[in-house]
Amino acid sequence: MSTKRLAVVCNYVLRADRIGGMDRFFVAYDKAAKAKGYEVDWFFPDVLDKTFYEGVTLFSAEGNSSVEAFFLNYLQENEKTYTALVTHFTELCTPFYKKAKQAGRIKNLIAIDHNPRPLNGFPLKKQLKNRLKGYLHHKAIDRFIGVSSYTARHIVKDLGKVVARKTGVIYNGIDTSVFKKRENHDLNQEGKVQFVVVSHLRESKGLQDLIDALALLKPDLQNKLHITIYGEGPLEEGLKQQAKDKGVDQLLTFKGSSSEIPQLLADYQYLIQPTYMECFSLSILESLSANVPVITTTVGGNPEIIKEDKNGFLVQPKDKRALAAIIEEVVLGDRKITEDTSVLIEKEYTLDRMVAEHINLLD
Repeated sequence: MSTKRLAVVCNYVLRADRIGGMDRFFVAYDKAAKAKGYEVDWFFPDVLDKTFYEGVTLFSAEGNSSVEAFFLNYLQENEKTYTALVTHFTELCTPFYKKAKQAGRIKNLIAIDHNPRPLNGFPLKKQLKNRLKGYLHHKAIDRFIGVSSYTARHIVKDLGKVVARKTGVIYNGIDTSVFKKRENHDLNQEGKVQFVVVSHLRESKGLQDLIDALALLKPDLQNKLHITIYGEGPLEEGLKQQAKDKGVDQLLTFKGSSSEIPQLLADYQYLIQPTYMECFSLSILESLSANVPVITTTVGGNPEIIKEDKNGFLVQPKDKRALAAIIEEVVLGDRKITEDTSVLIEKEYTLDRMVAEHINLLD
């Protein structure tokens, strides 16, 4: 019996201070694929830490080239073949897929789409380019998988109906066992409602709108809340300056990245995510798993998981006044979530289910 070999190409940097849902998925998926008799090689643009990935075969482009180019060079230099190739966080329908399939003699090529779309859609030139890419290169990809129904719809919208019959959905899932559940609904010793943000600090995450929304609140209401922000990114200094200019910097604490999010979430009463673009947010799943309701926007797959007044509240993206109104109602106690938000996640969005559905694609 010939050896089954699997390559996984991920445009995702491995970091010790950011062990999140995808890291847990990758490790669990590696274990499950090996249990099915596959030898598994993983290719990343940079591997800054291997501790969490003990026992996983890792290859790093080390910032010298794209992970796709690195993988193609690896195939050429080592003359290695693979039964299957799976990609994560890579651009769909580029020439890479045909080159990889031919060079690696790959029988089954699966492209997982985690990439969010712009709030107002792609400009016409990009739309035409996407459609052309779909026409030229879709045959090299055997399955297109979106991480939400929203994502799957947009794969077909972007690339054309030629990909519809081989496009499906596998929802993100998380390891619910690692999340400490919030049990105490009382306010902290200062009597303040504690909000948390877990996000990369870039414009598309909409945190500038959150700061503007805070500035719309009356001072006596501002004194009844605090927001802790976990994450880093190019907008960090700009957000701090904006908060200072708006006179709300005392309401915010920036904590940077943390690998302790599964334990920390339970210290807060609501997660706020005013994002402009999203596929199916792991941060939302993680917050709900910790029994922490979510205030977020109606973009992407968010409405597929957030049900109004059940496990969170939805506002239109960029609607600062609506966001301020929700925060005010929550702080005053006029609106509240009383259900255990973790039940749905433990039932429908587990890591085990996600892994099993991805493994099923291999056969």
